[in-house]
Amino acid sequence: MKNKLLFLGLVATIFMSCERDDTSEIVFNITNTNEPVVDDSVVNLNGLYSQDLTLDANIEYLITGPVTMASGTTLTIPAGMTVKAEPIGVNAYVAIQQDAQINAVGTASNPIIFTSNSTNPSSGDWGGIVLCGKAPINSTADGSDDIATSEVGALAYGGNIPTDDSGNLEYVRIEYAGGAIDGNAELNGLSVYGVGSGTTIDYVQIFEGSDDGFEFFGGTVNASHLVVVNSEDDSIDWTEGFIGTLTDVYVQHGTSHDKAFECDGYNTDFSNEGGYFSAPNVTNVTVIGANDASEAIRLRAGTQGIFTNVVLTDFDEGFDLDGDAGDNPTGQGVLDDLLNIVDVTFNNVTTTLKNDTGFTFNESDIITGVGNGTGTDIATWGAGWTIGIN
Repeated sequence: MKNKLLFLGLVATIFMSCERDDTSEIVFNITNTNEPVVDDSVVNLNGLYSQDLTLDANIEYLITGPVTMASGTTLTIPAGMTVKAEPIGVNAYVAIQQDAQINAVGTASNPIIFTSNSTNPSSGDWGGIVLCGKAPINSTADGSDDIATSEVGALAYGGNIPTDDSGNLEYVRIEYAGGAIDGNAELNGLSVYGVGSGTTIDYVQIFEGSDDGFEFFGGTVNASHLVVVNSEDDSIDWTEGFIGTLTDVYVQHGTSHDKAFECDGYNTDFSNEGGYFSAPNVTNVTVIGANDASEAIRLRAGTQGIFTNVVLTDFDEGFDLDGDAGDNPTGQGVLDDLLNIVDVTFNNVTTTLKNDTGFTFNESDIITGVGNGTGTDIATWGAGWTIGIN
Protein backbone atom coordinates (compact mmCIF):
# COMPACT_ATOMS: atom_id res chain seq x y z
CA MET A 1 0.00 0.00 0.00
CA LYS A 2 2.83 2.42 0.82
CA ASN A 3 4.45 1.74 -2.55
CA LYS A 4 1.16 2.37 -4.32
CA LEU A 5 0.69 5.67 -2.53
CA LEU A 6 4.25 6.68 -3.34
CA PHE A 7 3.73 5.93 -7.01
CA LEU A 8 0.42 7.77 -7.20
CA GLY A 9 1.94 10.75 -5.44
CA LEU A 10 4.85 10.81 -7.87
CA VAL A 11 2.55 10.78 -10.88
CA ALA A 12 0.36 13.49 -9.40
CA THR A 13 3.38 15.69 -8.66
CA ILE A 14 4.63 15.36 -12.23
CA PHE A 15 1.32 16.29 -13.79
CA MET A 16 0.60 19.18 -11.42
CA SER A 17 3.99 20.81 -11.85
CA CYS A 18 4.54 20.38 -15.59
CA GLU A 19 4.10 23.08 -18.18
CA ARG A 20 1.35 22.80 -20.74
CA ASP A 21 2.22 22.33 -24.38
CA ASP A 22 0.62 20.74 -27.41
CA THR A 23 2.72 17.62 -27.32
CA SER A 24 0.72 14.48 -26.81
CA GLU A 25 1.12 13.07 -23.33
CA ILE A 26 1.10 9.31 -23.70
CA VAL A 27 1.15 7.50 -20.37
CA PHE A 28 1.34 3.75 -20.11
CA ASN A 29 0.12 1.83 -17.10
CA ILE A 30 3.12 0.30 -15.37
CA THR A 31 3.45 -2.19 -12.59
CA ASN A 32 4.54 -0.75 -9.26
CA THR A 33 7.34 -3.08 -8.25
CA ASN A 34 10.72 -2.91 -6.63
CA GLU A 35 11.86 -6.37 -7.64
CA PRO A 36 12.26 -7.94 -11.10
CA VAL A 37 9.79 -10.70 -11.92
CA VAL A 38 11.24 -14.14 -12.68
CA ASP A 39 9.43 -16.12 -15.36
CA ASP A 40 10.83 -19.48 -16.52
CA SER A 41 14.44 -18.56 -15.69
CA VAL A 42 14.15 -15.20 -17.46
CA VAL A 43 13.93 -12.08 -15.31
CA ASN A 44 11.24 -9.74 -16.62
CA LEU A 45 11.78 -6.01 -16.18
CA ASN A 46 8.68 -3.85 -16.14
CA GLY A 47 7.55 -1.11 -13.80
CA LEU A 48 8.59 1.73 -11.56
CA TYR A 49 11.73 0.91 -9.55
CA SER A 50 12.07 2.91 -6.36
CA GLN A 51 15.28 1.15 -5.29
CA ASP A 52 18.61 0.63 -7.05
CA LEU A 53 18.55 -2.08 -9.71
CA THR A 54 21.79 -3.91 -10.54
CA LEU A 55 21.65 -6.51 -13.30
CA ASP A 56 23.58 -9.76 -12.99
CA ALA A 57 25.72 -10.73 -15.97
CA ASN A 58 24.82 -14.39 -15.41
CA ILE A 59 21.07 -13.81 -15.69
CA GLU A 60 18.96 -13.20 -18.79
CA TYR A 61 16.74 -10.13 -18.59
CA LEU A 62 13.74 -9.22 -20.72
CA ILE A 63 12.12 -5.78 -20.91
CA THR A 64 8.38 -6.42 -21.09
CA GLY A 65 7.09 -2.87 -20.60
CA PRO A 66 8.22 0.58 -19.47
CA VAL A 67 11.14 0.26 -17.04
CA THR A 68 11.23 3.51 -15.07
CA MET A 69 13.94 4.36 -12.54
CA ALA A 70 12.57 6.69 -9.87
CA SER A 71 14.36 9.69 -8.40
CA GLY A 72 17.32 8.68 -6.24
CA THR A 73 17.85 5.28 -7.86
CA THR A 74 20.57 3.87 -10.13
CA LEU A 75 20.28 1.24 -12.85
CA THR A 76 23.61 -0.59 -13.17
CA ILE A 77 24.42 -2.86 -16.11
CA PRO A 78 27.77 -4.70 -16.33
CA ALA A 79 30.06 -4.68 -19.35
CA GLY A 80 29.41 -7.32 -21.99
CA MET A 81 25.75 -7.78 -21.13
CA THR A 82 22.90 -8.07 -23.64
CA VAL A 83 19.48 -6.89 -22.49
CA LYS A 84 16.55 -7.79 -24.71
CA ALA A 85 13.14 -6.17 -25.09
CA GLU A 86 9.90 -7.71 -26.17
CA PRO A 87 8.97 -6.50 -29.68
CA ILE A 88 5.97 -4.47 -28.52
CA GLY A 89 7.06 -1.12 -29.93
CA VAL A 90 6.96 1.97 -27.74
CA ASN A 91 5.28 -0.01 -24.96
CA ALA A 92 8.76 -1.21 -23.91
CA TYR A 93 11.52 1.23 -23.02
CA VAL A 94 13.99 2.20 -20.29
CA ALA A 95 13.49 5.61 -18.66
CA ILE A 96 15.85 7.34 -16.23
CA GLN A 97 13.85 9.99 -14.40
CA GLN A 98 15.19 13.24 -12.98
CA ASP A 99 17.63 12.61 -10.11
CA ALA A 100 18.00 8.96 -11.14
CA GLN A 101 21.04 7.57 -12.97
CA ILE A 102 22.08 4.83 -15.34
CA ASN A 103 25.50 3.23 -15.00
CA ALA A 104 26.04 1.24 -18.20
CA VAL A 105 29.77 1.14 -18.87
CA GLY A 106 31.02 -1.39 -21.38
CA THR A 107 34.31 -1.66 -23.25
CA ALA A 108 35.26 -1.90 -26.91
CA SER A 109 35.63 -5.67 -26.57
CA ASN A 110 32.65 -6.06 -24.21
CA PRO A 111 29.96 -3.53 -25.15
CA ILE A 112 26.55 -3.42 -23.51
CA ILE A 113 23.81 -4.24 -26.02
CA PHE A 114 20.13 -3.37 -25.85
CA THR A 115 18.24 -5.22 -28.56
CA SER A 116 14.99 -6.84 -29.64
CA ASN A 117 13.87 -10.26 -28.43
CA SER A 118 12.34 -11.01 -31.82
CA THR A 119 13.67 -13.92 -33.85
CA ASN A 120 13.44 -11.61 -36.85
CA PRO A 121 14.25 -8.17 -35.38
CA SER A 122 13.38 -4.97 -37.19
CA SER A 123 13.34 -1.25 -36.55
CA GLY A 124 10.87 -0.05 -33.95
CA ASP A 125 10.59 -3.37 -32.12
CA TRP A 126 10.94 -1.49 -28.82
CA GLY A 127 11.18 2.06 -27.55
CA GLY A 128 14.83 2.65 -26.67
CA ILE A 129 16.38 4.54 -23.75
CA VAL A 130 15.16 7.84 -22.29
CA LEU A 131 17.27 10.10 -20.06
CA CYS A 132 15.59 12.96 -18.17
CA GLY A 133 17.68 15.61 -16.45
CA LYS A 134 17.46 19.00 -14.78
CA ALA A 135 19.57 21.07 -17.19
CA PRO A 136 18.07 24.18 -18.85
CA ILE A 137 15.67 24.02 -21.78
CA ASN A 138 14.34 27.01 -23.69
CA SER A 139 10.73 25.83 -23.74
CA THR A 140 10.52 27.17 -20.17
CA ALA A 141 11.52 30.60 -18.88
CA ASP A 142 15.29 31.17 -18.88
CA GLY A 143 16.88 30.36 -15.53
CA SER A 144 13.71 28.88 -14.07
CA ASP A 145 13.31 25.49 -12.49
CA ASP A 146 10.09 24.85 -14.43
CA ILE A 147 9.77 21.46 -16.07
CA ALA A 148 8.36 20.07 -19.28
CA THR A 149 7.13 16.55 -19.98
CA SER A 150 8.49 13.98 -22.43
CA GLU A 151 6.60 13.01 -25.56
CA VAL A 152 6.00 9.47 -24.30
CA GLY A 153 5.43 8.65 -20.63
CA ALA A 154 4.88 12.25 -19.45
CA LEU A 155 8.28 12.21 -17.72
CA ALA A 156 9.48 15.47 -16.20
CA TYR A 157 12.61 17.15 -17.59
CA GLY A 158 14.37 20.51 -17.55
CA GLY A 159 15.42 22.90 -14.82
CA ASN A 160 18.33 25.16 -13.90
CA ILE A 161 21.20 22.76 -13.14
CA PRO A 162 23.59 22.79 -16.14
CA THR A 163 25.91 20.26 -14.49
CA ASP A 164 23.16 17.76 -13.69
CA ASP A 165 24.26 14.11 -13.79
CA SER A 166 22.07 11.36 -15.26
CA GLY A 167 24.84 8.76 -15.15
CA ASN A 168 27.08 7.03 -17.68
CA LEU A 169 26.52 5.40 -21.06
CA GLU A 170 29.79 4.11 -22.51
CA TYR A 171 30.32 1.50 -25.19
CA VAL A 172 26.60 0.88 -25.54
CA ARG A 173 24.75 -0.30 -28.63
CA ILE A 174 20.99 0.24 -28.97
CA GLU A 175 19.41 -1.87 -31.71
CA TYR A 176 15.96 -1.91 -33.39
CA ALA A 177 14.52 0.82 -31.17
CA GLY A 178 12.44 3.95 -31.63
CA GLY A 179 8.96 4.47 -32.96
CA ALA A 180 6.09 6.93 -33.11
CA ILE A 181 2.56 6.88 -31.73
CA ASP A 182 1.57 9.97 -33.66
CA GLY A 183 3.29 13.03 -35.08
CA ASN A 184 3.94 14.54 -31.64
CA ALA A 185 4.72 11.44 -29.58
CA GLU A 186 7.87 9.55 -30.48
CA LEU A 187 10.66 7.55 -28.94
CA ASN A 188 14.16 7.48 -30.41
CA GLY A 189 17.13 5.19 -30.01
CA LEU A 190 18.39 7.50 -27.25
CA SER A 191 16.11 10.35 -26.16
CA VAL A 192 18.05 12.96 -24.18
CA TYR A 193 15.74 15.32 -22.29
CA GLY A 194 17.31 18.28 -20.46
CA VAL A 195 20.42 16.27 -19.61
CA GLY A 196 23.33 18.03 -17.94
CA SER A 197 27.07 18.15 -18.50
CA GLY A 198 27.71 15.84 -15.54
CA THR A 199 26.38 12.98 -17.66
CA THR A 200 28.67 10.81 -19.80
CA ILE A 201 27.47 9.73 -23.26
CA ASP A 202 30.49 8.26 -25.03
CA TYR A 203 30.83 5.45 -27.57
CA VAL A 204 27.14 4.85 -28.21
CA GLN A 205 25.66 3.39 -31.40
CA ILE A 206 22.06 3.42 -32.62
CA PHE A 207 21.48 0.63 -35.14
CA GLU A 208 18.38 0.13 -37.34
CA GLY A 209 16.20 2.62 -35.49
CA SER A 210 12.61 3.46 -36.45
CA ASP A 211 12.65 7.13 -35.51
CA ASP A 212 15.61 9.43 -34.75
CA GLY A 213 18.91 7.99 -33.62
CA PHE A 214 19.85 10.56 -30.97
CA GLU A 215 17.54 13.42 -30.08
CA PHE A 216 18.60 16.17 -27.69
CA PHE A 217 15.81 18.18 -26.08
CA GLY A 218 17.73 21.12 -24.64
CA GLY A 219 20.34 20.45 -22.00
CA THR A 220 24.09 20.84 -21.81
CA VAL A 221 25.44 17.31 -22.14
CA ASN A 222 28.69 16.75 -24.04
CA ALA A 223 28.37 13.56 -26.11
CA SER A 224 31.12 11.93 -28.15
CA HIS A 225 31.84 8.95 -30.38
CA LEU A 226 28.27 8.65 -31.63
CA VAL A 227 27.34 6.20 -34.40
CA VAL A 228 24.00 6.02 -36.21
CA VAL A 229 23.50 3.34 -38.87
CA ASN A 230 20.25 2.99 -40.83
CA SER A 231 18.00 5.30 -38.84
CA GLU A 232 14.66 5.68 -40.59
CA ASP A 233 14.14 9.28 -39.50
CA ASP A 234 16.85 11.80 -38.58
CA SER A 235 20.10 10.39 -37.27
CA ILE A 236 20.95 13.35 -35.02
CA ASP A 237 18.24 15.75 -33.89
CA TRP A 238 18.30 18.69 -31.51
CA THR A 239 15.79 21.23 -30.26
CA GLU A 240 14.72 23.22 -27.15
CA GLY A 241 18.00 25.11 -26.76
CA PHE A 242 20.59 22.32 -26.79
CA ILE A 243 23.97 23.92 -26.02
CA GLY A 244 26.25 20.94 -25.41
CA THR A 245 28.93 19.49 -27.69
CA LEU A 246 28.95 16.58 -30.12
CA THR A 247 32.41 15.24 -30.93
CA ASP A 248 33.25 12.43 -33.38
CA VAL A 249 29.96 11.57 -35.08
CA TYR A 250 29.50 8.95 -37.79
CA VAL A 251 26.20 8.67 -39.70
CA GLN A 252 25.43 6.09 -42.36
CA HIS A 253 22.11 6.15 -44.18
CA GLY A 254 20.17 3.02 -45.06
CA THR A 255 17.25 2.26 -47.35
CA SER A 256 14.83 4.43 -45.35
CA HIS A 257 16.07 7.69 -43.87
CA ASP A 258 15.47 11.39 -43.46
CA LYS A 259 18.15 13.93 -42.52
CA ALA A 260 21.54 13.12 -41.06
CA PHE A 261 21.12 16.17 -38.79
CA GLU A 262 17.88 18.03 -38.13
CA CYS A 263 18.65 21.03 -35.96
CA ASP A 264 16.03 23.28 -34.38
CA GLY A 265 16.74 26.34 -32.28
CA TYR A 266 13.59 25.74 -30.25
CA ASN A 267 10.43 23.62 -30.25
CA THR A 268 8.24 25.28 -32.87
CA ASP A 269 5.25 23.25 -31.64
CA PHE A 270 5.47 25.19 -28.39
CA SER A 271 7.54 28.38 -27.91
CA ASN A 272 10.93 29.80 -27.04
CA GLU A 273 10.12 31.07 -23.56
CA GLY A 274 13.78 30.96 -22.55
CA GLY A 275 14.67 33.46 -25.26
CA TYR A 276 17.76 31.68 -26.58
CA PHE A 277 18.50 29.15 -29.30
CA SER A 278 20.26 25.83 -29.60
CA ALA A 279 23.97 26.45 -30.16
CA PRO A 280 26.11 23.31 -29.85
CA ASN A 281 29.65 22.80 -31.07
CA VAL A 282 29.86 19.83 -33.45
CA THR A 283 33.32 18.53 -34.31
CA ASN A 284 34.62 15.67 -36.48
CA VAL A 285 31.63 14.48 -38.49
CA THR A 286 31.33 11.95 -41.32
CA VAL A 287 27.99 11.45 -43.06
CA ILE A 288 27.43 8.84 -45.77
CA GLY A 289 24.23 9.23 -47.80
CA ALA A 290 22.27 6.62 -49.73
CA ASN A 291 19.31 6.15 -52.07
CA ASP A 292 19.07 9.66 -53.48
CA ALA A 293 19.54 11.30 -50.10
CA SER A 294 18.20 14.84 -50.24
CA GLU A 295 19.49 16.96 -47.34
CA ALA A 296 22.43 16.04 -45.15
CA ILE A 297 22.14 18.78 -42.51
CA ARG A 298 19.04 20.91 -42.00
CA LEU A 299 19.40 24.02 -39.82
CA ARG A 300 16.19 25.80 -38.87
CA ALA A 301 14.11 27.63 -36.24
CA GLY A 302 16.95 29.99 -35.39
CA THR A 303 19.48 27.33 -34.47
CA GLN A 304 23.05 28.44 -34.01
CA GLY A 305 26.20 26.37 -33.66
CA ILE A 306 29.66 25.68 -35.01
CA PHE A 307 30.38 22.69 -37.28
CA THR A 308 34.07 21.88 -37.60
CA ASN A 309 35.81 19.19 -39.69
CA VAL A 310 32.93 17.68 -41.64
CA VAL A 311 32.74 15.24 -44.56
CA LEU A 312 29.45 14.85 -46.46
CA THR A 313 29.13 12.18 -49.17
CA ASP A 314 26.34 11.50 -51.68
CA PHE A 315 23.67 14.13 -51.10
CA ASP A 316 21.56 16.47 -53.21
CA GLU A 317 22.02 19.21 -50.60
CA GLY A 318 24.79 19.57 -48.04
CA PHE A 319 23.46 22.28 -45.70
CA ASP A 320 19.85 23.47 -45.93
CA LEU A 321 19.07 26.59 -43.89
CA ASP A 322 15.44 27.42 -43.15
CA GLY A 323 13.99 30.33 -41.21
CA ASP A 324 12.51 33.79 -41.41
CA ALA A 325 12.98 37.33 -40.14
CA GLY A 326 10.62 36.75 -37.24
CA ASP A 327 10.75 34.03 -34.58
CA ASN A 328 13.06 31.78 -36.61
CA PRO A 329 16.12 33.94 -37.38
CA THR A 330 18.49 31.23 -38.61
CA GLY A 331 20.00 33.65 -41.13
CA GLN A 332 20.65 36.23 -38.44
CA GLY A 333 22.85 33.67 -36.71
CA VAL A 334 24.98 33.57 -39.86
CA LEU A 335 25.28 37.35 -40.01
CA ASP A 336 26.13 37.49 -36.29
CA ASP A 337 28.83 34.83 -36.74
CA LEU A 338 26.94 32.44 -34.44
CA LEU A 339 26.30 29.79 -37.11
CA ASN A 340 29.45 28.64 -38.88
CA ILE A 341 30.80 25.69 -40.85
CA VAL A 342 34.58 25.35 -40.77
CA ASP A 343 36.63 22.85 -42.81
CA VAL A 344 34.17 20.76 -44.79
CA THR A 345 34.62 18.37 -47.69
CA PHE A 346 31.76 17.67 -50.10
CA ASN A 347 31.85 14.39 -52.03
CA ASN A 348 29.20 14.02 -54.72
CA VAL A 349 27.05 16.78 -53.22
CA THR A 350 25.02 18.67 -55.83
CA THR A 351 24.16 21.81 -53.84
CA THR A 352 26.51 22.61 -50.99
CA LEU A 353 24.32 25.32 -49.37
CA LYS A 354 20.66 26.22 -49.73
CA ASN A 355 19.52 29.47 -48.13
CA ASP A 356 15.81 29.65 -47.28
CA THR A 357 16.22 31.93 -44.27
CA GLY A 358 14.94 35.24 -45.68
CA PHE A 359 18.36 36.80 -44.99
CA THR A 360 20.93 37.64 -47.65
CA PHE A 361 24.49 36.35 -47.30
CA ASN A 362 27.14 34.64 -49.37
CA GLU A 363 28.14 31.02 -48.95
CA SER A 364 31.55 32.21 -47.79
CA ASP A 365 29.86 34.00 -44.90
CA ILE A 366 28.99 30.65 -43.33
CA ILE A 367 31.29 28.06 -44.94
CA THR A 368 35.09 28.30 -44.86
CA GLY A 369 37.82 25.79 -45.53
CA VAL A 370 36.04 23.85 -48.28
CA GLY A 371 38.01 20.69 -49.05
CA ASN A 372 39.79 20.69 -45.69
CA GLY A 373 37.39 18.39 -43.82
CA THR A 374 38.64 14.93 -42.88
CA GLY A 375 35.69 13.84 -40.74
CA THR A 376 35.95 11.33 -37.92
CA ASP A 377 38.21 8.29 -37.75
CA ILE A 378 35.48 5.68 -37.27
CA ALA A 379 37.82 2.87 -38.34
CA THR A 380 39.91 3.46 -35.22
CA TRP A 381 37.53 4.40 -32.42
CA GLY A 382 34.60 2.35 -33.73
CA ALA A 383 36.50 -0.92 -33.96
CA GLY A 384 35.18 -3.89 -32.00
CA TRP A 385 31.87 -2.59 -30.65
CA THR A 386 29.93 -1.22 -33.64
CA ILE A 387 28.07 -3.14 -36.35
CA GLY A 388 26.78 -2.49 -39.87
CA ILE A 389 29.43 0.02 -40.93
CA ASN A 390 30.40 -0.11 -44.61
